[in-house]
Amino acid sequence: MMPAGPSSALGQLLSRFGSEVIATSADVLAGISVDHRKLYPGRALALALPRSTSEVADILKFCNALRIPVVPQGGNTGYCAAGTPDDSGTQLVMSLRRMNRIRGVEPLNNSLVVEAGCILKEIQRAAESVDRYFPLSLGSEGSCTIGGNLSTNAGGVNVLRYGMTRDLTLGLEVVLADGRVISSLSALRKDNTGYDLRQWFIGAEGTLGVITAASLKLFPLPKRHGTAIVAVPSVKDAVELLAKLRAGSGDRVSSFELLPRAALELVERHLGARVDISASSHWCILCEVSSSDADDPIEERLASLLEAAMETGLITDALLAQSERERSAFWFIRENIPEAQRRDGPSVKHDVSLPIDRLAEFVDRASDWVVTHVPEGFLVCYGHVGDGNLHFNINQSGETAGKSLLAREPEIRRAIHDLVQEYRGSFSAEHGIGRHKVAELERYADPV
Repeated sequence: MMPAGPSSALGQLLSRFGSEVIATSADVLAGISVDHRKLYPGRALALALPRSTSEVADILKFCNALRIPVVPQGGNTGYCAAGTPDDSGTQLVMSLRRMNRIRGVEPLNNSLVVEAGCILKEIQRAAESVDRYFPLSLGSEGSCTIGGNLSTNAGGVNVLRYGMTRDLTLGLEVVLADGRVISSLSALRKDNTGYDLRQWFIGAEGTLGVITAASLKLFPLPKRHGTAIVAVPSVKDAVELLAKLRAGSGDRVSSFELLPRAALELVERHLGARVDISASSHWCILCEVSSSDADDPIEERLASLLEAAMETGLITDALLAQSERERSAFWFIRENIPEAQRRDGPSVKHDVSLPIDRLAEFVDRASDWVVTHVPEGFLVCYGHVGDGNLHFNINQSGETAGKSLLAREPEIRRAIHDLVQEYRGSFSAEHGIGRHKVAELERYADPV
């Protein structure tokens, strides 16, 4: 069957599903037709807002028959434009924001079932309401949806201890392009009855089907936290500190975040938040250990470990959070580095991962390359040292340098990603491919 033209396709969609499900107003379409970073402006045919899995199936079956392209979109908070339509005006964007129910919580099984349109923060709260913990946590958790998190295999700050979204998923409900439904919302930990089909859809960015619901793992709710910002002489020292904290805490390190001095200065300049820590070190670490035992002196254990690290010169200064307010202040700084960068002006972003034992060598070589070859910018390299994921970003060095910096983005990206490849790393650690990194996938992926 030949594809339907845009006007014909829209008319048939409205006739079949009505304006309650198919939105066409210019204001609505403008908001969903550009990506979060506003790099890929598009033009959607319309916005589909299904209310149930059966309605998702009906829409996809209908579009498949008429050859109408469908672009699934979560909270539209991604960095790679995976949920953004092109500018042809022929693509139907599908949002599951109306499918936002918590279908069930099973605390004794440490699991819950949620619909794909659920906001991540609401899932965290649902878990906490039964004294359980859903550990996926990222800066956009107040607006991103679990469907998007699953489709991009989101990471966040707790990967070190709990794994990525893939590791937190027990089962999925998915609608295929022809409208057939794969319903496998089992909460089983063991099930060797054939292919593990959920893994095909997690991280597939909606290319193989639309995730409509998920069964997710829960954990005991942490009752005690030890949180600190420490100054370290080098990334090599940070990696060594991570190993010592993991061993000394009984592997209770949940987060271990690299914070360069440049990032701290940006957050202070644009958002007014600062920490009084020694300026003698170029690098800092935000580390957190946690325990579900309310009587576990985890804070004291962290303090003791950091004191020992100070004596050996592994760290040069440390600030331990003395209250929940101070802990939140520390995390505010980490979570708002992207916003501070945005306010500071244009930047070239890289989301890379390396073997942890090669991180320091990579950072040294890549940093030297930036200093030598990119006078238009300065390095803001931060991220999740615990799982080898760095956001290796370069901000404009002055108000007039942004245009020149962005013009050189392809050249800069190639140099950084080629170096990542040399270390057998990944050019996309947690942000996915989307429209932004298709060429990189073609360059670096195994052709088989």
